[in-house]
Amino acid sequence: MTQLEPAGAAETTAAETKLGRKRDHTRDPEILAAALEVLAETGFDGMTIDMVATRAKAGKATLYRRWPSKNELVIDAVACMKQGDLDQASLPDTGTLRGDFVAMIKPRSIEDGEKKMQIMAGLMSMLSATPEMADAANNAIVKPRAAANRFLMQRAIDRGEISPECDIDTLCLVTPSMAAYRTLIERKPVDRDFLITLIDGVLLPALGLRGDTAPAGRGKVAPPAS
Repeated sequence: MTQLEPAGAAETTAAETKLGRKRDHTRDPEILAAALEVLAETGFDGMTIDMVATRAKAGKATLYRRWPSKNELVIDAVACMKQGDLDQASLPDTGTLRGDFVAMIKPRSIEDGEKKMQIMAGLMSMLSATPEMADAANNAIVKPRAAANRFLMQRAIDRGEISPECDIDTLCLVTPSMAAYRTLIERKPVDRDFLITLIDGVLLPALGLRGDTAPAGRGKVAPPAS
């Protein structure tokens, strides 16, 4: 007599046959990182799946099974960009809003910001035509910085440093918006001097605070000896 298979075994076998071998996603982070590098270098229009496969040392078939189109690959890559140094727990707390803003200006954060702007530049041709691409770029590049700024401003309100009437929902977008304009339109670097000038000359006055009057990146000049 033939032994009966356990209930559901036949269905499971059929499903496995239909779906094939389970896909291996362990290389996804490397492939997505390679996609971002190629995107920043060539722009979306110049980018190809072949370029990404070569950069990631992966087979084209592997990429096409995971991402049937270049659009899908780029959307996933942009959406997965790391934002670790903008977590609320890691934000500076110097006791003043200006001190917090300045403490956020680090060589690593500037380099990371420039890379993200290069990626944004690579996406320019697709942002207006593909809503999903625009959403992914906004969520990965603009929103994290704006959220960090808003958190610092709200904390300044809570400790009585700035007025609760300040429109922090709008003002939190000033630095990421100006950084994007400087990089994408003016083609200039977003360096420490630019950011401090923006903080002291635009952001703090808009919040009712006085910025440092010393030139950006320099200490205050000592008065002459009497």
